Amino acid sequence: MAQLWGGRFTKETDQLVYDFNASILFDKRLYRQDIRGSIAHVTMLAARKILTEEEKTRIIEGLEGILADLESGRLEITSEYEDIHSFVEAVLTERIGEAGKKLHTGRSRNDQVALDMKLYIRDELTELDLLLKELLDVLLGLMKEHVETYMPGFTHLQKAQPITLSHHLGAYFEMFKRDRGRMHDIYHRMNLCPLGAGALAGTTYPLDREYTASLLGFDGPTLNSIDSVADRDYLIEFLSAMSTVMMHLSRFSEEVILWNSNEYKFVEIDDAYSTGSSIMPQKKNPDIAELVRGKTGRVYGALVSLLTTMKGIPLAYNKDMQEDKEVVFDAIDTTKGCVVLFTGMLRTMKFRKEQMEASAKHGFTNATDAADYLVKHGVPFRDAHGIVGRLVLYCIEKGIALDDMSLEEFREISPVFEADIYEAISMKTCVEMRNTIGAPGKAAMEKVIALEEAYLSGE
Repeated sequence: MAQLWGGRFTKETDQLVYDFNASILFDKRLYRQDIRGSIAHVTMLAARKILTEEEKTRIIEGLEGILADLESGRLEITSEYEDIHSFVEAVLTERIGEAGKKLHTGRSRNDQVALDMKLYIRDELTELDLLLKELLDVLLGLMKEHVETYMPGFTHLQKAQPITLSHHLGAYFEMFKRDRGRMHDIYHRMNLCPLGAGALAGTTYPLDREYTASLLGFDGPTLNSIDSVADRDYLIEFLSAMSTVMMHLSRFSEEVILWNSNEYKFVEIDDAYSTGSSIMPQKKNPDIAELVRGKTGRVYGALVSLLTTMKGIPLAYNKDMQEDKEVVFDAIDTTKGCVVLFTGMLRTMKFRKEQMEASAKHGFTNATDAADYLVKHGVPFRDAHGIVGRLVLYCIEKGIALDDMSLEEFREISPVFEADIYEAISMKTCVEMRNTIGAPGKAAMEKVIALEEAYLSGE
């Protein structure tokens, strides 16, 4: 058992206890961040004359060699070490001798793991942000393509008013844009360096924490050494933000699943993102959308898990906090995987324009516009509402849309109707008349698309 703290103890830790306590099997993914942090720490120690230049050079060369060997596969992280910090220090000492034992001068595993996690989460925030940007690029392309693709808008899952596919997809664009904003906010708020906080009370060594922070790209050092090692707020924020991303993906997936059904037939999912049935040859199942919807609960679970872990532990560090890593790592892997797969599915999906427009017509989504037509011809709105209700009932009985009625049929219910009713209730007119900013009209959508293009290109 390779561990850093044996001097106080007179006998070996029981193997089951050791295995239960160890974190190497999951924190080994922090090896890049651990080595990067150690190089910065050693550079600062030498600048403060705590290490000699020769010691700094030997340690950094040793650390860079370990990193290169890990990246190439020549060196493997094994479970004989308690954690990634023990592994790096032990291998370094094996390779360069006594100088390797000075690596840990002026720091604790508490501030070391706090640093490693912050460095790792910064990298993951950046990567997830880029994946969301790619999703937004795909959405914007579809929005441009479908400015005149008419479809029903829904409330209560009931057809309500006509919109365009561009307008509908634009709602998700706004959601994912806000998700990116949350990633940026978290990055900014967490970007303070905990290294130098020690176990909880700093150190007597004359460390230059500002220099270490600058070497690692932080805005500065953390301002309280207890909070530095006890803080996991940024992980909770990140899990919350990822849960919101997954919620948006899940809502979108639910619509894709509905739209893919025989009852809607709005979309055709590419074969690469579908599966068949082992018994029913006619089936083409939206498995990717269903899995994204299902995995949302997994990310929610990670958030609740860490909130529960943190809710009752006193300051400063407690071993409970080791439970942050597995749930966070899994949530990150899950969210990134879902964003990538959903983006691919959306990019290759085919939209059935005629089916969408026909659904809007036969769903009486232009009923409000028929009522507005009557109001513009002097009929009080409440009376107009009743007249159009009778029109809809008549169409339901006949199995037709409002657009399919003859002028004589319109006039039997209200003599106010004239031949221009057909233009007034066409899908094109119903949509095009709605041109306030944020509405589905073509002019309004083109303004919004220009703004979204500027947003994406201004990165």
